Amino acid sequence: MRRGLTWLLAGVLAVLATVIVFCPASWMSVLVERQTGGRLTLGDAQGTLWNGSAFIGGAPSGSDPVTPLVPGRFAWTLSPLVLLGQVDIRLSNPDALTQPVSITGSWNQWQVSPGGMMLPAERLAGLGAPLNTIQPAGRMRMTWTPLRIAREGNGVAVSGTTTLHMDDMSSRLSPIKPLGAYQLIMDWRGSQAALELKSVRGPLLLNGSGKLVNGRLQFSGRAEAEEGQEDRLANLLNLLGQRRRIGDKDVIALEFK
Repeated sequence: MRRGLTWLLAGVLAVLATVIVFCPASWMSVLVERQTGGRLTLGDAQGTLWNGSAFIGGAPSGSDPVTPLVPGRFAWTLSPLVLLGQVDIRLSNPDALTQPVSITGSWNQWQVSPGGMMLPAERLAGLGAPLNTIQPAGRMRMTWTPLRIAREGNGVAVSGTTTLHMDDMSSRLSPIKPLGAYQLIMDWRGSQAALELKSVRGPLLLNGSGKLVNGRLQFSGRAEAEEGQEDRLANLLNLLGQRRRIGDKDVIALEFK
């Protein structure tokens, strides 16, 4: 009887070890969807949970296929020490990341090394409205300082700064290409982020500030044309918001509450 129990226990442990070692990379997709509230997922996941690769896409709706949002495939290595509560992940993607990124910490808090990632604006339409209507195009790059992320209840708290660089931007709503270059700076403090949008160059000038609170956007800004470009941008400006008179200029109020 005792020998039988010993063999049964050994068999169970062997099966458990096999599952742990060879658990599929698709399990990582479940984790990504859960942590992003279903906004993002991993497509064509290959390999294992510990050493695999996939592309990042918007979570599909219904029978729609997963649409890649970022160029190339992300390869990862995850240390088995995660089973003991110690997280150590290495991410690489030569087509998108400016350098490999490391994520270390525990089950409840993580540190992300500084880096940058290319974000083709055209693929953002895969995230749905209103981006699928605006159909943005141009070159986008997200950079970040060292980030600290901690789990807080059902959400996360972030500390650090991220900057979205947008160059040679255009839209299907306007025949003028490019419309300009912009920077969106996000200063993260817990579950909130202070936002600052500023124009680098025109002819479409966008400026404003606001905040993200638990994923909810509050923003107040304005859109205007460079001097001499008012007539060329009149139609697009009318689509962006309500016209207001500030001083001797007509501007468009950008309000999100």
